[in-house]
Amino acid sequence: MAPPHLLPTFNKSEFYPPLERFEYTDPAARAITLPDSEQRAFLKNATRVRNLTPGIGTEIVGVDLTSLDGPARDQLALEATRRGVLVFRDQPKFLAQTGDQFREWGNHFGRLHIHLTSGHPPSIPELHIVYRDASTVNLAHLSRISSTFWHSDASYELQPPGITTFFLLAQPSSGGGDTLFVSQVLALKKLSPPFVVFLRTLRAVHSGMLHAHNSRAGRRSGGGKVVRRDPVEHIHPVVRKHPVTGEEALFVNQQFTTHIVGLKREESETILGFLFNHIAHVADAQVRVNWEPNTVVVWDNRMTSHTAIADFAEPSERRHGARITPQAERPISALESLELS
Repeated sequence: MAPPHLLPTFNKSEFYPPLERFEYTDPAARAITLPDSEQRAFLKNATRVRNLTPGIGTEIVGVDLTSLDGPARDQLALEATRRGVLVFRDQPKFLAQTGDQFREWGNHFGRLHIHLTSGHPPSIPELHIVYRDASTVNLAHLSRISSTFWHSDASYELQPPGITTFFLLAQPSSGGGDTLFVSQVLALKKLSPPFVVFLRTLRAVHSGMLHAHNSRAGRRSGGGKVVRRDPVEHIHPVVRKHPVTGEEALFVNQQFTTHIVGLKREESETILGFLFNHIAHVADAQVRVNWEPNTVVVWDNRMTSHTAIADFAEPSERRHGARITPQAERPISALESLELS
């Protein structure tokens, strides 16, 4: 049975004003000032730490996330930035928390985002619920060959999400429903230096307009037909820089990036089409996360993209998850002189 306090609801009278800009302090900035030997102290009780691939993804067993204090969470944020994705196994206590406890966890990493259209529990609007069963078919997938749809969450916001937490409360008994992640850092490094120099000069529009339109039309999973804020679009650099590590990453995605500013349509479509295809097929920069029971995944949404895989044996099977989504800084351009207004 799904926990009743974590089921999605859709209140059509719920509406919020535009998000205001806020000063963001990256928790990883505190951890990186520690001696190298202390930057991963949050792993001291781990019984297994295993890199899932050389470049992205680490599986961690034996660390109780509910026991981590502020400095340990800072270290976790730094590790998530460096490894892209952290997969914590055996976390029943984390999944059993109250709404206030989920809020407290998320607020450590940034201001919590309330999703534009997705369902949320009635008393926890900051908890983004992913829910699919026989009664909730995503119509957008019915005319597509593949269920994969690469994206960085809410990249259309002025300050998109950063250190993000997701967990499943129910998953198909027949298996399936894994999540693929790609390191946009590694994806950028695969490109030739002259092309990267060119990409650093580009800006792209990220838009939430289609998100809102699909919700109003009943094409979003759950069919809630709600839009909680006026949808927005913002200009972000095609190559962004992490504020703590200085790592550069591609920052475009198939779901929300609509066009490149200043280029003609054919030019923009060609470049974005190449980058979207590169992100989707650069297998040596990807990791596949299997959702064992009581798994919690933490990732840096600024430096990765991801996609769910709807490969259930029975399409009617239930997949129920929750996401805690703290916002981060406005994307910093890898090219300091790039104008983003």
